[in-house]
Amino acid sequence: MNSLWTITKWMMREKKDILLSIFFGYAAGLAAVALFAASGYLVSRAGLVPPLYALMVPVVLIKLFGVIRAGSRYRERLSSHRATFTILSELRVRFYRQLEPLVPSIFAKYRSGDLLARVVGDVESLQNYFLRVFYPPIILVLVFLSTIFFVTYFSIAVSVWILVGVLVTGFLIPLGFARVRARHDQAIRSLRGDVSTQLTEMMYGYRDLKLHHRLDRTKEDILERSHRYMEAERRDATNQFFYSSLVVAASLLVSWGVLAIGAYQAVEGDLNGLFLAMLVMMSLTAFENTTPMAVFPGHFADSKQAADRLFEVVEPSEHMVEAELARTDVTFTAAPALSFESVRYRYPNTLRDVVRDVTLEIPSGTKTVIVGPSGSGKSTLLQLLLAFVRTEDGQILIEDHPIQDVTQQSIWHHASVVLQENHFFYGTVRENLALSGDFSDRELEAALERVRLPVALDDPILEKGANLSGGERQRLAIARALLKDGLLWILDEPTSALDARTEADVFSELFRQAGDNTLILVSHRLTGLERFDQIVVMEAGRVIETGSYEELMAKRGMFYELKQIEREVFA
Repeated sequence: MNSLWTITKWMMREKKDILLSIFFGYAAGLAAVALFAASGYLVSRAGLVPPLYALMVPVVLIKLFGVIRAGSRYRERLSSHRATFTILSELRVRFYRQLEPLVPSIFAKYRSGDLLARVVGDVESLQNYFLRVFYPPIILVLVFLSTIFFVTYFSIAVSVWILVGVLVTGFLIPLGFARVRARHDQAIRSLRGDVSTQLTEMMYGYRDLKLHHRLDRTKEDILERSHRYMEAERRDATNQFFYSSLVVAASLLVSWGVLAIGAYQAVEGDLNGLFLAMLVMMSLTAFENTTPMAVFPGHFADSKQAADRLFEVVEPSEHMVEAELARTDVTFTAAPALSFESVRYRYPNTLRDVVRDVTLEIPSGTKTVIVGPSGSGKSTLLQLLLAFVRTEDGQILIEDHPIQDVTQQSIWHHASVVLQENHFFYGTVRENLALSGDFSDRELEAALERVRLPVALDDPILEKGANLSGGERQRLAIARALLKDGLLWILDEPTSALDARTEADVFSELFRQAGDNTLILVSHRLTGLERFDQIVVMEAGRVIETGSYEELMAKRGMFYELKQIEREVFA
């Protein structure tokens, strides 16, 4: 319930439209009851053939109530839908703002398809919370209290019977439906997220599925999952129709009961028969307000599940934002020194530490390369240094400042970064280079020349750089880093897709640009490491050995063995 309570608090920012919706909804419901009550009285009164002037007041009231009903219903719809669209817009903005601090670490916990289903589908589901969950029960209670209060003046027995009918149609039947719906709702959402996830996977991996002749089988699997989802939705719709029909049937039985009780009291002389038709018409009209309650449990469960799933994703961001606000901005005037002290990290929902008890010193202005087998924790160490993820044990110091106390922006502002996967936006080469700052065309072209990338600034870049080769994407990312020229250089396999000649040229430019700045490189290649001040060898998340190229070769440890293997392979 906490998630819906939070949604309700956010929603109450539109309290003007909410109050108008409730007021005009109540006015429309009460006018409808009064309209049919006056109609029933007019029918009974006209049957006695009174003078024409005796019927003028009921006729005028019927017209008045009809106008009030139509006008109030229009204003209710206008206010409620305006409130809904405004609330939905606010929810989207709020959830985006809470989701933003979780990137990129959130992708270690949620698959992109499931995340898309939550932040799009579940937010969309919450549009029904106000329209079909929040204010309809309030209107129902207000209309029935007013109706019962009025009916009590004519017959206490009829008012008690109507009260029983309200409890059955407005609460007991919906409660039964809610228990049935609760068993199906989680399955429906799970199936919807599953279909979205698998479809996203297919779209991302379409080329590989095609190459390995697995596309048809994948399509069949998605269709099967889709059919299960559609079948679950069909059963849910059938249940909703059944319970809606049950509410209508119960409402008609209540009206028959009103007729029976009223007729009996009229025969006994306890009720003026002139008002019998009025009471029946009032019950028929009043119970129209119970019809939305048939689907109330479904929309309530849907809204609850949607809110829970959304807050499951974004709730950690509240703590992250609070923690980030508590951190301080730090400005560096020179290349920072870095220190790792007994650092440990494990990705969410995994059982293995990817970084274990890492202790490492990187002096200011030095050039450090981290090598080791795949999966040894090299890239994770860089993510910890960039504060993409935070350490669980130990601490990282940047110029004697614990990284836990430094804002991410402070680190990123001073860092030139090239990761293994770099994003390129749909547009032109110029627009993608502009991420590094405001530069003239001459400066942008110079950066492209330095990385040996023969493209024009107006050349198009497709989504994710699809029209670029792996080497071109890496050189474009390096050009952005050269333009930014930070005090701290973080490079993760920046030249793995380049040929040896181009790699050597690009590394020369990187070293020349980095100058006296601190540079950290992750690499699988062991050639050309003589120029680095320090080599760090990692295996299974631990630092095995550190030292210069000459020291490690003389030690004849793990680095020496890796170097010998590389020589044998490429001999």
